[in-house]
Amino acid sequence: MLGVAMTLRLSPDDEQALALLAEADGVSKQEATVRAIHEAASRRLRQDTIRTLSARARQQYADLLNRLGQ
Repeated sequence: MLGVAMTLRLSPDDEQALALLAEADGVSKQEATVRAIHEAASRRLRQDTIRTLSARARQQYADLLNRLGQ
């Protein structure tokens, strides 16, 4: 599958960090960038899922949590 071409403008510090990350993983800077995007998206999805489940549990067990807090 062909992707969309884009230009990524980085500060010198960010470019160096990307180069170090790519080197550490043994991949190109482009692949390191894609992996970082996927990892960030995965973390965000897990965080959102945890927030949703936590809110649901707090609502479901609100009476018990209130009694335990007294």
